[in-house]
Amino acid sequence: MPATNPAAAAPPAAALGRLRFFLAVAGPGLVVMLADTDVGSIVTAAQSGVQWGYRLLGLQLLLIPVLYVVQELTVRLGIFTGRGHGELIREKFGRPWAFVSVTGLAIAVLGALVTEFSGVAGIGELFGVPRVASLALAVAALLAVVLTGSYRRVERVAIICGLFELAFLGVAWAAHPDFPAMLRGSLDIPYANRDYLYLVAANIGAVIMPWMIFYQQSAIADKKLRIEHFRAARLDTAFGSIVTQIIMAAVLIAAAATIGRSNPHANLGAVGDISDAFRPFLGAAMARLVFGLGVLGAGMVAAVVVSLALAWGIGEVTGFRHSLELHPAKAPWFYGAYAVCTLAGAGLVLVMPDLVALNIAVEAMNALLLPLVLGFLIALAVRALPEGQNLRGWYLWLVLALAIMTTALGIFGALSGMGVV
Repeated sequence: MPATNPAAAAPPAAALGRLRFFLAVAGPGLVVMLADTDVGSIVTAAQSGVQWGYRLLGLQLLLIPVLYVVQELTVRLGIFTGRGHGELIREKFGRPWAFVSVTGLAIAVLGALVTEFSGVAGIGELFGVPRVASLALAVAALLAVVLTGSYRRVERVAIICGLFELAFLGVAWAAHPDFPAMLRGSLDIPYANRDYLYLVAANIGAVIMPWMIFYQQSAIADKKLRIEHFRAARLDTAFGSIVTQIIMAAVLIAAAATIGRSNPHANLGAVGDISDAFRPFLGAAMARLVFGLGVLGAGMVAAVVVSLALAWGIGEVTGFRHSLELHPAKAPWFYGAYAVCTLAGAGLVLVMPDLVALNIAVEAMNALLLPLVLGFLIALAVRALPEGQNLRGWYLWLVLALAIMTTALGIFGALSGMGVV
């Protein structure tokens, strides 16, 4: 029998060890990125493809590094301070500013929950399920996941739900898009068109949201990640940034190659209308099923994340106990806040129409919140991080430049679309 070469066996074992280490650390970045591709984002990407073909495709790719830079700062803050976003703002800038930040968070969370539950209700109605029944089932599932689990269980359930979004990749490929047309469209930018600029703002707001920062930083603190986990946590965030924007691009491509090509002046009236983009390749029944799974996955994972983000944010600002590792009886305000905002989002959808315009307006609103969100994030990265990890030198100026350009474009687009400028 030939002798075993220990040197040859060591690299695979080391690689396996690194993979296990990464999988143990990964989660907060991937979960928040899957939630980033929520119902409002899917609707915004689909409407972009229908109305403008591939003209907003390049923006999806350009937002990958911006998204990574923003969320990587939350990773640094969570790991090197061990505190959530709201708690750090309270410590460094005082309680009034902390309440300002959590107020902006509450506005964004309420808007996000309306889009998530409108997606759930829209898919239910697509299959003939009454809105009350689909919303009740969704709320019951969301409460059960959080109230009966730990952080790791919530994370696993969120990832499983979010993986259904990968269905959009298959549909984009099946649509057989014209690649030269994609390149030409990406370079054809109608800078002066207000409707186009409004969707630019909505797409920016669909990528950078206040609750993402609160959630990922608090999740890292709740998961008790430390300095030795920093590299793996950054990789988790980078991987999630790429996945979420590829999914957004896939939805845009599928809509542009189908509805956008046959009826470029179509205006999607309901979430279920987007399933028409899948019909030529999958048939009516399968299109509804695949699209329904994708939207439900996106809506459920996002509803968990945004509700937890607000519960964590309120707990961090007020000082109440706030951890998924605590039994509900030991952290009643934390779990109560989660339950109340979940119920409030579902309740609003019961009385509001399921309109695509509503989803896009919420994303545009997120763009208007960017100065508050990015301002606090960059200020904390300068003041709260230890020497060697804080923003300084050329990277500080790069982050500031990206933040200013993204914020200016988002606000200008939103105000242009509303006819203010």
